[in-house]
Amino acid sequence: MKKKTENKITSHMEDYLEAILNLSQKTKDVRVTDVSRALNVKKPSVTSAIKKLRSLDLVCQERYSLIRLTEKGKDVAKKIKRKHNVLFNFLESYLGVPRETAAAEACKIEHNISTETLEKLSDFVEFLDKYRGKKTTEKEQE
Repeated sequence: MKKKTENKITSHMEDYLEAILNLSQKTKDVRVTDVSRALNVKKPSVTSAIKKLRSLDLVCQERYSLIRLTEKGKDVAKKIKRKHNVLFNFLESYLGVPRETAAAEACKIEHNISTETLEKLSDFVEFLDKYRGKKTTEKEQE
């Protein structure tokens, strides 16, 4: 069962959290403009999403300043990113889906797949990796 906070998060909000996490791993300074570019959306859309995420205590940002994930926001974003990575790896490495398509489709699926199904898929991919002699690292899964 999902936590109460996670039930309120839309797929679009998940995209914002994942984008902020990815950007923050590249540079510590994440701005509205950066998120706008990463998601190919207009700045007012980012501002509106940040306001909603702030109300759920997932990000913190003072007006016109840097965007930071809260600890709760980091936890949620890491779970979303892990889902994406497991799905992307499976689609690209095992089904032969082209990289760009695999990324787009992993993004669509990650919002709807249950934790239980994701864990079973992750276990299956790990089994396939062992069979193929490929070592799956935690980094790939996160």
